[in-house]
Amino acid sequence: MGFIRHHLNRVVNSTLARNAGWMFAGQGLSLVVQGIYFVVLGRLLGSSQYGILAAAFALVAIVGQYSSMGSGLLFLRYVSPDHSRFREYWGNIILSTATIGTLLVLVLGWGGRWLVGSESASVLLLVAVGECLCGQFTLCVSQIFQSFEKMRITATLNLLTNFLRLLLASGMLLLLHQATARQWAKASMAVSILAAATAFATVTIRFGWPKFVPRLLLTRLLEGLLFSVGGSTTSVYNDIDKVMLGHYGMNEANGVYSMAYRLVNICTMPINAIHGAAFPRFFREGLHGVRSTEPFARKLLKRTLVLGIVAALGMFVAAPLIPYLVGRGFSQSVTALRWLCLIPVFRSLHLSAGDAMVGAGYLNYRIIAQFIVAASNFCMNLYLIPHYSWTGAAWASLLTDGALAAMSWTVLLWLKRNELARPLALELESACFDGAKNVSTVAP
Repeated sequence: MGFIRHHLNRVVNSTLARNAGWMFAGQGLSLVVQGIYFVVLGRLLGSSQYGILAAAFALVAIVGQYSSMGSGLLFLRYVSPDHSRFREYWGNIILSTATIGTLLVLVLGWGGRWLVGSESASVLLLVAVGECLCGQFTLCVSQIFQSFEKMRITATLNLLTNFLRLLLASGMLLLLHQATARQWAKASMAVSILAAATAFATVTIRFGWPKFVPRLLLTRLLEGLLFSVGGSTTSVYNDIDKVMLGHYGMNEANGVYSMAYRLVNICTMPINAIHGAAFPRFFREGLHGVRSTEPFARKLLKRTLVLGIVAALGMFVAAPLIPYLVGRGFSQSVTALRWLCLIPVFRSLHLSAGDAMVGAGYLNYRIIAQFIVAASNFCMNLYLIPHYSWTGAAWASLLTDGALAAMSWTVLLWLKRNELARPLALELESACFDGAKNVSTVAP
């Protein structure tokens, strides 16, 4: 009993355990809310209208990463170790999202119609306002609380938007029974605006007003761009297939595939919760380089890999329930989900290695790996989607996540070996120098 009590006390007193617990609680509620939400939304829209919406959301997810120009992650990096810098980096989030986000919304509204089908293009501007401006701002606010390790508030903010959308979708289903993608895009945009306003008020009341320093935006622009590129490449290999399905007019196939992929994302939420709680710790460990972040990544992987395997088995077994929950129009999602069920396993691997690289200051290596797999995913989909529809997209997704997992750990271990070898080389160089100095001292 004493042994068990000792370990329980260690868990209770562990900051990481408490933060992960709040993230799990929030993610657990979000898991339930999102599960119900997508059942309701699937019934509200049907597979074809859901596919139209999915293509627009996928394109915005890829481009929208640049609307905040990495300001949330910049806040995490620079304010986590020094809370006195809060006001200027809080202002940087607002400046970045307001200026660059607005520009991207205008670009998407004007040029997006050439990338997605005409039907998806009709809702693109609405989705862009909701996600590029409001959605990204709310995400950055959650990273503020993550920096202060206030995971309870982070979890609440993450839950808020999904809960509001669930209420709205349920009301529309009761009143309208069936809705178009455009009707839902308008409703979703309204929810995103409300969530962003609530997020702004929460930060301002708790921590204070922002300080606007335009020079900071310019100073950190390149670094923020690198963070955005990292997020964008992740969105490319996750979402480019949905954009391409919409581009080729395969709306029903896109709805089937996107529903299955969304369920994969929901089942990966516990893994994301652990990494969300641990991310500030990676930056602190990173002060000592990869030799500190790599062991921490292994420690996390022992937990997340088990969750990934459980999620994969659960999705494979439970997949036949999809048509009963969201309607017979999504019957092919059963096969799609079984194809995609291994993705949480692969994500647990590449998230742990990738976060270890970022924490140690090797963001560029992670971006290179993500860029390689994103480009490969795009090239594979160029051939596979026109020939095999959503099945080809599923094959490409599995190959992409698997390749990224292998590549990320290979690069991380290579970086660790280099770091460990460098002090030894310096020590040998110093010894040789001292030896030469001693020889010159006794020489005639």
